[in-house]
Order: sequence, then C-alpha cells, then structure tokens
Amino acid sequence: MRTEQLTAKALEKVNFDKYLLANAVGKRAEKIANGAEVLLDIDTSNMKYTDIALREIAEGKITVTIEG
Repeated sequence: MRTEQLTAKALEKVNFDKYLLANAVGKRAEKIANGAEVLLDIDTSNMKYTDIALREIAEGKITVTIEG
C-alpha cells in the first residue's frame, strides 16, 4: 500500500486530525525504535519506524486516544 493511501486510512482512524496522527506516529515510532514489539504480520526489516507506526494505526493495530 502506498504512503498516501496509508495516511488517508490512518487519518480516518483519528477523525481526520492531522496533528493527532503526527503525534501518535512519532510516539509509536519512538517506542518501536526503543524495542517495542511490532504489531504487523509483514516483514518490516526494510521499513522506517514511522512507516511501521503509520501502518499499525491505519490497520487498527494501535488505537489513538486523546489523554487529558
């Protein structure tokens, strides 16, 4: 799936809030970089952490919520 398609799908999951999506991708990518388990059933060895995080959100593997 292309990045544009993934982004569109991920935006749907966060009510089209670009800031929330960017923040969620950044936080999840950092967790993956620090050793968190990847939740995708594909080979991610050649993927950037941000791409993995975006795909996890787009596929509904990660739920994004607003804490407050």
